[in-house]
Amino acid sequence: MSLQACRSSIVSRIAGILATLASGIAIAQSYPVKPIEIVVHTSAGSGGDVVSRMVAEITRRENLLPQPFVVVNKVGGSGVVAYTYFKTRRGDPYSMLSITGTLLAMAHRPDTRIGLENYTPLALFAIDPQSIMVPADSPFKTFKDLVEAARSNPDALVAATTSIQGTGRMVLYLLEKAVPGVKFKFVTFKGGGDAVIAAAGGHTHFTTENLSEGKGLVDSKKLRVLAITADRRLPFAPDVPTLQELGYPVQAGTIRGFVFPAGVPKEAATTMEAALERAHKSVAWKEHAAQHLYQDIYLGSTEFGDFLAKRLVEYGEFYDAVGLGAKR
Repeated sequence: MSLQACRSSIVSRIAGILATLASGIAIAQSYPVKPIEIVVHTSAGSGGDVVSRMVAEITRRENLLPQPFVVVNKVGGSGVVAYTYFKTRRGDPYSMLSITGTLLAMAHRPDTRIGLENYTPLALFAIDPQSIMVPADSPFKTFKDLVEAARSNPDALVAATTSIQGTGRMVLYLLEKAVPGVKFKFVTFKGGGDAVIAAAGGHTHFTTENLSEGKGLVDSKKLRVLAITADRRLPFAPDVPTLQELGYPVQAGTIRGFVFPAGVPKEAATTMEAALERAHKSVAWKEHAAQHLYQDIYLGSTEFGDFLAKRLVEYGEFYDAVGLGAKR
């Protein structure tokens, strides 16, 4: 190669590097330039919807980003509608997904194949404990009463849940596995809010959805809480026992977090992660987490990615048991 050609090659490479750096700086300085949608796979009033709208409000109120969040509910197919839509947003930093364990189910299901490689993890905000809630006038005064009735009449008791692969359904699976002879039926709803309303109205015997989703009905004396699935009693619900302390080795909770699609610019992901971390540290979020009885846990992008990968392996047995991996 001649000296002139060598110089031209070096100049070209330097120009390319500078252009890349300039592009990254421009994204970091300008992003976001339009509203960002938060996709929620459950209905308005569900746990994921409530969390998303709260984060959107904190971000707006505290000016954490120059553009607002817009919450979009894409309900249907036990999450398939929302997650399939989100898969098409690859590389788009203006679409963010509010996730639950449904993300792991989509990664496990052979008919969807929406694996973890389709996401850029941003932040875990909390674990929302599941609970066993019955109508206020239920004959079941304790969780033991409910279990004994289920043992005496398998498939007679019906639970309200959100989906066949949701964490509420997983609680039923774990209970059936832990207590010989116990078998439950369940009906699914578009969101946890709908499920707890059904239980409060006496349309099902109980629900295994999030304590946060039923809190309003508990406060208004339309639901009673028999137990929660956290690893310890919650400081804001000290009178509610855990299933573990009652002798049932069941621990579960709904993930409350956010992801970007895969392939988004690194600078946009960094900007969003920083904004979400500040939102999580805010007084408003701490008050919201306490009010809704969350296990308030924060993980940044790297740790959240590791967390999801570990959970996917742990939940595999449940997903296969309910038929989500049967076609593999």
